Amino acid sequence: MTSTASSPAASSQPASPIRSFVALGDSFTEGMSDVLPGGAYRGWADLLAARLAALEPGFRYANLAVRGKLIGQITEDQVNPAVAMGADLVTLVGGLNDVLRPRCDTARVCALLEEAVGKLAPSCGTLVLMRSPGRSGPVLERYRARMEELFAFIDELAERHGAVVVDLFGSRTLSDPRLWADDRLHLSAEGHRRVAEAVWQRLGLPAEADWDAPLPPSRPPSWPTRRLADLRFARVHLLPWIGRRLTGRSSGDGRAPKRPELTPL
Repeated sequence: MTSTASSPAASSQPASPIRSFVALGDSFTEGMSDVLPGGAYRGWADLLAARLAALEPGFRYANLAVRGKLIGQITEDQVNPAVAMGADLVTLVGGLNDVLRPRCDTARVCALLEEAVGKLAPSCGTLVLMRSPGRSGPVLERYRARMEELFAFIDELAERHGAVVVDLFGSRTLSDPRLWADDRLHLSAEGHRRVAEAVWQRLGLPAEADWDAPLPPSRPPSWPTRRLADLRFARVHLLPWIGRRLTGRSSGDGRAPKRPELTPL
């Protein structure tokens, strides 16, 4: 594998055709909140897989990501199955759920990431890591130092293991609240589309659009509109989230990956 961390615009030509792809991670890679008409989630990894499948007959895809998973769970439950698949392309995005918790052992998170990368990198053609996007606002600022520590370590891992890093955290546009869903935790359909384009370009494939192009200017919503949105967010998303934290539950408890096997798309 070639290439390491870089700016969002950088790319590296893939050494060989990508005929198989395995995605690992949490809700970001599962595809929340890019909702299809039937209620299932799509997301950037599915979008990327569909584009790769159009290039290679017999392309196969697995998505092992499950919402709510911490990096320890990703390492324990997803890494070994992915290693066994021996895919041409593997993406690993994890650790953000850990660092966004009130208490976090960042050193342990980094150690688990290192364990996962150490197993995945030799088993696949290209390993892609990410500096995850962050929505602008007080939550990002509260945890910025932890996130930057995590992402610096991801850069270091990529350098040591020959992985590719997609820098979404440094994006000018993905912090725009208009690219985030109502839950304020997950990207919208347009946000996921931009992430798929960013990974596509980082793999050295021809660009279809500027994934980091700013959104058109818009008039800020009125104060009543903002307050109504805040109330809905608290009722529909924040209170259930607090309830799960208080009872030690996760949104991914008992949930299986949506594509557990490496199969044709």
